[in-house]
Amino acid sequence: LPLSFVCELLFFETVLIFFPFFAGDITQKGYEKKRSKLIGAYLPQPPRVDQALPQERRTPVTPSSASRYHRRRSSGSRDERYRSDVHTEAVQAALAKHKERKMAVPMPSKRRSLVVQTSMDAYTPPDTSSGSEDEGSVQGDSQGTPTSSQGSINMEHWISQAIHGSTTSTTSSSSTQSGGSGAAHRLADVMAQTHIENHSAPPDVTTYTSEHSIQVERPQGSTTSRTAPKYGNAELMETGDGVPVSSRVSAKIQQLVNTLKRPKRPPLREFFVDDFEELLEVQQPDPNQPKPEGAQMLAMRGEQLGVVTNWPPSLEAALQRWGTISPKAPCLTTMDTNGKPLYILTYGKLWTRSMKVAYNILHKLGTKQEPMVRPGDRVALVFPNNDPAAFMVAFYGCLLAEVVPVPIEVPLTRKDAGSQQIGFLLGSCGVTVALTSDACHKGLPKSPTGEIPQFKGWPKLLWFVTESKHLSKPPRDWFPHIKDANNDTAYIEYKTCKDGSVLGVTVTRIALLTHCQALTQACSYTEAETIVNVLDFKKDVGLWHGILTSVMNMMHVISIPYSLMKVNPLSWIQKVCQYKAKVACVKSRDMHWALVAHRDQRDVNLSSLRMLIVADGANPWSISSCDAFLNVFQSKGLRQEVICPCASSPEALTVAIRRPTDDSNQPPGRGVLSMHGLTYGVIRVDSEEKLSVLTVQDVGLVMPGAIMCSVKPDGIPQLCRTDEIGELCVCAVATGTSYYGLSGMTKNTFEVFPMTSSGAPISEYPFIRTGLLGFVGPGGLVFVVGKMDGLMVVSGRRHNADDIVATALAVEPMKFVYRGRIAVFSVTVLHDERIVIVAEQRPDSTEEDSFQWMSRVLQAIDSIHQVGVYCLALVPANTLPKTPLGGIHLSETKQLFLEGSLHPCNVLMCPHTCVTNLPKPRQKQPEIGPASVMVGNLVSGKRIAQASGRDLGQIEDNDQARKFLFLSEVLQWRAQTTPDHVLYTLLNCRGTIANSLTCVQLHKRAEKIAVMLMERGHLQDGDHVALVYPPGIDLIAAFYGCLYAGCVPITVRPPHPQNIATTLPTVKMIVEVSRSACLMTTQLICKLLRSREAAAAVDVRTWPLILDTDDLPKKRPAQIYKPSNPDTLAYLDFSVSTTGMLAGVKMSHAATSAFCRSIKLQCELYPSREVAICLDPYCGLGFVLWCLCSVYSGHQSILIPPSELETNPALWLLAVSQYKVRDTFCSYSVMELCTKGLGSQTESLKARGLDLSRVRTCVVVAEERPRIALTQSFSKLFKDLGLHPRAVSTSFGCRVNLAICLQGTSGPDPTTVYVDMRALRHDRVRLVERGSPHSLPLMESGKILPGVRIIIANPETKGPLGDSHLGEIWVHSAHNASGYFTIYGDESLQSDHFNSRLSFGDTQTIWARTGYLGFLRRTELTDANGERHDALYVVGALDEAMELRGMRYHPIDIETSVIRAHKSVTECAVFTWTNLLVVVVELDGSEQEALDLVPLVTNVVLEEHYLIVGVVVVVDIGVIPINSRGEKQRMHLRDGFLADQLDPIYVAYNM
Repeated sequence: LPLSFVCELLFFETVLIFFPFFAGDITQKGYEKKRSKLIGAYLPQPPRVDQALPQERRTPVTPSSASRYHRRRSSGSRDERYRSDVHTEAVQAALAKHKERKMAVPMPSKRRSLVVQTSMDAYTPPDTSSGSEDEGSVQGDSQGTPTSSQGSINMEHWISQAIHGSTTSTTSSSSTQSGGSGAAHRLADVMAQTHIENHSAPPDVTTYTSEHSIQVERPQGSTTSRTAPKYGNAELMETGDGVPVSSRVSAKIQQLVNTLKRPKRPPLREFFVDDFEELLEVQQPDPNQPKPEGAQMLAMRGEQLGVVTNWPPSLEAALQRWGTISPKAPCLTTMDTNGKPLYILTYGKLWTRSMKVAYNILHKLGTKQEPMVRPGDRVALVFPNNDPAAFMVAFYGCLLAEVVPVPIEVPLTRKDAGSQQIGFLLGSCGVTVALTSDACHKGLPKSPTGEIPQFKGWPKLLWFVTESKHLSKPPRDWFPHIKDANNDTAYIEYKTCKDGSVLGVTVTRIALLTHCQALTQACSYTEAETIVNVLDFKKDVGLWHGILTSVMNMMHVISIPYSLMKVNPLSWIQKVCQYKAKVACVKSRDMHWALVAHRDQRDVNLSSLRMLIVADGANPWSISSCDAFLNVFQSKGLRQEVICPCASSPEALTVAIRRPTDDSNQPPGRGVLSMHGLTYGVIRVDSEEKLSVLTVQDVGLVMPGAIMCSVKPDGIPQLCRTDEIGELCVCAVATGTSYYGLSGMTKNTFEVFPMTSSGAPISEYPFIRTGLLGFVGPGGLVFVVGKMDGLMVVSGRRHNADDIVATALAVEPMKFVYRGRIAVFSVTVLHDERIVIVAEQRPDSTEEDSFQWMSRVLQAIDSIHQVGVYCLALVPANTLPKTPLGGIHLSETKQLFLEGSLHPCNVLMCPHTCVTNLPKPRQKQPEIGPASVMVGNLVSGKRIAQASGRDLGQIEDNDQARKFLFLSEVLQWRAQTTPDHVLYTLLNCRGTIANSLTCVQLHKRAEKIAVMLMERGHLQDGDHVALVYPPGIDLIAAFYGCLYAGCVPITVRPPHPQNIATTLPTVKMIVEVSRSACLMTTQLICKLLRSREAAAAVDVRTWPLILDTDDLPKKRPAQIYKPSNPDTLAYLDFSVSTTGMLAGVKMSHAATSAFCRSIKLQCELYPSREVAICLDPYCGLGFVLWCLCSVYSGHQSILIPPSELETNPALWLLAVSQYKVRDTFCSYSVMELCTKGLGSQTESLKARGLDLSRVRTCVVVAEERPRIALTQSFSKLFKDLGLHPRAVSTSFGCRVNLAICLQGTSGPDPTTVYVDMRALRHDRVRLVERGSPHSLPLMESGKILPGVRIIIANPETKGPLGDSHLGEIWVHSAHNASGYFTIYGDESLQSDHFNSRLSFGDTQTIWARTGYLGFLRRTELTDANGERHDALYVVGALDEAMELRGMRYHPIDIETSVIRAHKSVTECAVFTWTNLLVVVVELDGSEQEALDLVPLVTNVVLEEHYLIVGVVVVVDIGVIPINSRGEKQRMHLRDGFLADQLDPIYVAYNM
C-alpha cells in the first residue's frame, strides 16, 4: 500500500484513540464503515458497466424490442406497474446528465436518539404486500438488478463529485453517522477546499445578482489521488462578534449557500413593484409554450344499445327469473384464505334469502304502525371484503324492499382514515339502519357494556344482522313488488374527493339496468359464463360486473378476497385455470403481483380467457403492467386481444371499455406523448427516444348508447380541439344522476352543457363530467392521461400525481422505500401549488442511503417534468394512513402533513428552487438628502415626528428632596426628619416580612459600610466597588455605603449556586471590565466565590479584595463624603443587551437625581404611598426602582425577589392585594410565570381573598417592543380578580437612557394601533384596521417621562423623519447616561450613541441614540397638561433587525408566526447567517415530532413574510438563551449554533 495511505489510516485510528471528540460519537459500525472505505480504494474493484448508455448507442424502442427487453430483465425485482423501461431509461439518462451539473445537498443532522428510533428495531417489518388499490408491492425476491448495484456505486461517485467539483472521490462527504451530529464524516472537507474571499458581505442568496458571489477556487485534483479526510481543520469562520468557530454547521451552511447561489432554472421575469401591495411575481405565460392547433373536436357517439328480446325489465325481475327457473345454478363462489371454495351461493338461495331480508327490513324493524324503514329510505351496508355472499343477499334484499342501499367500508376503529367523512355521508343520507353480517357485527369495536359505540362523526345507527338464522320467515302470501325499472334511486355509491370529503353518487333503477345492458353488449356476456373477480365488490367495476351484470346474465362469479391475494398473489390466475373462466376483472396491481410470483407455478393455462378487464386502465401507467403481463403469460395461452383496459368514474359509471375481439392482427392503440406538451394540456406525439414521454394505451370505445366529448377542465365547458387534453364528458342513461343532497355540486358535475367555440350548446341533453382527463383519438378510441383529482397546477402548468410517482419509482436503487407506498399531492403555499412527495422508508435503510435517493428523485423530477418538488418526506414503514384495500389514503396523508402529525424520519425541503413568485427584492433608492425629506414632509402636511414629556421647569410641586443635589444627602435628611419611616420591606417566599429598613436604619448601616470600605478596603474616593448580592436589603445598604464613602458602586447579579460554570464567568467579566478595586458581598456568596466549583470556572486568584458585609465594624465614619460636582460618577450600570453585548453606562449624580424626580412626578410618589416591586435589582429601571426611588420620594417599597416566585407563583399578586398597593412594577418573566402558573387557580385565589381592584398601574419594565399578547392574556386572566385592563402597561428604556417612557397615573390609557407589516419592512408606518391581513398590533410603551424629549431620525442619514416613517428613537433628557464605561475607550461609538446631532433641522441639540426603531403618532387623547397626546411605539432593536431581500425584518414578527405554526413549538428564535434565515424552534413533545415542524415553519414564514427559511433547527426546551428580563439572546444562540454547541434534535438545510 502507498505510504500516504498507511499514514492516513494510522491518522484515523490515532484520532479515534486520542481525540474521540474530533470524530464525534462514532459508533463501532461507523468506525468499520469508515475504515473499510479508506481501505476500499486499494482493494481490486470488480469491473463495472457504465449505467447510463451514451445517447447514440441506444436503440429506439419499438414494441418488439421492448418485449425483448422485458424478457431480459429479472422481472421479480421491480414493480411492473408504474414501470416502463423507456421511462426508467429516461430517468437514468436524466440523472446521468446531472452528474455533469453538480448539485451538493447538505445532509441534515439528526440527534442519535432520533436515529435509533427510526432504526430497524423500532418497527415491525411492514406488511409489504399491502399494495393499494392503485399500487402495491409483494414479498418477492428482490435481488437488485445489475443496474441497482451500479447505481449505488455511481451514487457515491456522484455525491463526491457534487461536493468537490472535481472528480476526486472522497470519504463519504455528506453523511450523518448514526451517532450524534455526525462529526465523524466531516463535512468540513468542503470548507477546507473552499477559499472564501469576501467575508464582509456574504452573498444574498435570495437575489439573483452576481456581484455578491463568493469566489470559490477548486483544487485541480487528479482523478486518481484520494483526498485525505480532514478533521477539524475547516476554514475558520467568524461569528458575529468575531469569535472564530471551526464547525461543521458553518461548513454545511456555506455549502448550502454555494448550492443556492447557482441560478434558479426559471429566469425571473418582469416584476410588479408596488411598495405596499408587494404583488407576488405573476408567472407570465412562456411565449414558446405549445398551443393547441387542431380543429374543434366532434362529439363521439357509441354504438346503438340493441335491446335483446329476453332482457329483463328490471334487475329484480332477472333475479326472480333465475331464482325460479334455475335455482341450482351457481351465482357466486367465495374463497377462504387458503384458496379453497368456502361457500357457493346459488340463484335459488340468493332469491329466497333476498326476499327474507326484504321482508324483515320492511316489517320487523320498528312497530307495525311506525316502521323504521319505508320504501325509498337509505340503509347502510357494512360488509367485510371477504364476505361477498352476505353483501349480495343484503343488496338484492334492499332492491326488493325498494330501500336504497349505501355500501360503505367496515369501520375498524373509532378513528379510521376517512371514517368521519363516511359518517357525514350517512348523516346527510338520513341513514338510521346498518345491515351487516354476523361475523362483522361481532368484530366491530364494542363498549364495556357490549354496545357498538357511535363512530366519530356518524349518526346513531341500529345494527341489523342479515344472516338467515336471525330472520323471520316471510308469510306465504307476502311477495315483493317487482316493477319495471324507473327513475327511483336504486343505490348510492360513495366517492372520496381530493380533499377527503365523501359524496354519495345516486344511481337510478333505469340507469342501473341500462348500465348492465351496455356492459353485457360491450363485453358480449352470455348466460352461465364464469367470471373471476378480484376487485372490491362494493363499488365501481367490481360491483358493476361482479354483483349486478352477472345476475342479469345468470353468470357464475368466483370472488377472490383481498386477504387471499395478500397470501397468494397467483390465486386469481389459479382460479381462472381451475374454473376455465372466460372473464377476469383485475387491477394492474393484481397483474403485477402475479408477475412477481409466477415462477413458482408450472401448469398455468390462460387460453380459456376471452376478456381480462383491467379496471384501472384510466391510469396511464397501467400500460406497463399490461405489457409485462402479456410478455410473461403469452406463452401460457394468453392472447394479446384479451387484455381490455376500461375507464370508469363514480359519476359516469363505465366511461369506455376495450371490446374483446377475435382478430388478433389488430394491435391495440398506443400514443407516445410529450410530457412537456401535456403540462400545457396539448397533445404532441413524441418519438420514444426523447427523455420525457408518456406512453398511453386506449381504453377502447365509447359505451353503447352514450355520447362523449372533452371540454376544457376549467372555466366554461368549451369543447376542446382535437390536439388538446380536456375533461371527458358523457351523455347517457347509464350514469349517476346526482350527488345525494348537494344540488349545487350536482349542477356543476351532472348538468353540463358543452359549448362550441361560437358559444352554442352541442346538445339539449346534459353531459356528466367524468373526472378523467384525456382525448378521443383516431378511430374513436378513448385515451386517458390522468384524473382531475390527481391534477396539480404549478405555475400555470398541469402535472399529474401519477406521473410524478412513476418518475420517483424509476430512480434506482429502489431499495430504500416501499414501492406502492408513495403519496404525491400538492399544498398551496404563497398563492401557488407546491408538490409534496411522501414515501415509506424501509427500516433497514441508512440515513445516507435515503438522503441520496431523495436528492436523486428531486433531480429526476426536475429533468423529466421541469418542475421543482417543494418537500420530499420519508416516514417509517407502515405509518401512512391506508384505505380499506391497503392503498394510501391521500387526503388523510395531506391532512397529517399540514397539521404536522405525519412524523417523518427524513425530510428534504426545496423552497429555494421551487418558489419563484416572491416579490422583487427591494432596491434601496439613492438616499434622498434629509433636507429634501423635511421639505417633502412639509409639502405633504406630515408632522416631523417629535414629542416630549412634561416640562420639569414648569411643574410646581413641594418636592423637598429637590433642594439636595445628591441622593446621599437626601438619605441623611430623611434619617433626621423621619427616622422611623419605613422605606423598604422585603418579603420571603411565604409572603411574610423577611426584613425591613427605616430611614435611620438604612443611614446607620450605610455609615458602617463606608467605614469598612475606608478602613478594611483602604479605598479612595472614586474607586469602583462591585456589589454581588442577592435581591434584598443588603444590596441597598451597600449601595448607600459606597456613596457615603465616595466610591462608585456596580451592582452585579450573584452566580447561581446550581450553575456556577455558566454564571460565574459573567460576574468575573463585569468585575474586570468595571475595574472594581473591591468586591462586597454576603458571607455565603463569599464562600461560593472561593469554592472548588468556582476555581473550575474562573481563576479565583485574580479576584480583587472581597469584603463580607455580614460582619460590620461598630463605628461611624469621621465624615460622609460629599461629591464636589453633580456631574461626577454616581454609579455604573452594567447589563447584557438583547444582542448579547455587555455594556456598562455611567450615571452621574445629576442624572440620578433627575431620574428619581422624573419617576416621582410621573407616578405621583409620596411618603404615604406603597409600591410593590417584583424586579431584578441589577440594572436599568429595575435597579432604580429597587434602590433609589424610595430614598428620593420617601414612599415605602415592598420588595419581592422574582426568584421567590418559582416556589410560590402567587406571591407577588398576594402581596399587591394584601398591602392594597396602587402601583406595582414587574418584568415579563414574572408576568409569564403568573399567567402560566396561576392560569387554573383564579377561583382558589379569589377564595383566598385576592383582590386587585385597587391597582391603577401595573408596569412591565422592559427594553423591547411591548409583548401585547402576554399583557392581554394577563389582563384577561386576572380580570375576575378585579384587575382593570387599562392598568397594565409597559415602560421603555435602553442603555443610553434607562427609562424614556413609563405609564404614569394621570396620563391617558395606553393605546394600541394596528400597522401593516409589509409597509413596516420598507420602514413605513401605515395604520390598518384590526384583523386586516398582514396587520400587526403594537402597544404604546407608556407615557414619555417629564423632562424627556424624543425625535425619530433616519439611522443612516441622521435626518429627522415624518410621522409616517419608522426610524431610530433619539432621546434628549437630564437623566441620559453620560457614556459607556469600557476598557477600550471606544470614542467613536461613544460620541455616536451619546452625543449625536441631527444632520438637518435642529442641529444644536445633543441627542442620545437608543438603537431602537419606532414611530410617534399623535392621538386624539389629551395629556395631563391639556395638549394632544403623542404616543411612542417601539418596534424593535436596530441591531437585531435583519436585512433580507432589501427589506427590514424584526425577528419577533417571524417568531410569532412560527410559534403559531404548530402546537408543539413553545419558543422560537431567528437570526441570519450569510444571508440565510435560520429558525431555531424549541420542541415540547416527542422527538418524533421534530421533523413535522420543518415544512410547517417553512410554509408559515413564506406565507406571512415572503421569506425562504434557509435552516430549521429543532432543539429541546430551554435551549434558547433568555436574559433576566426575559428577552431572547439571539446572538448568543447564533454563536452557539455555529460552534455546534446546541445539541439539536434535528437540523434541516432547505434547498
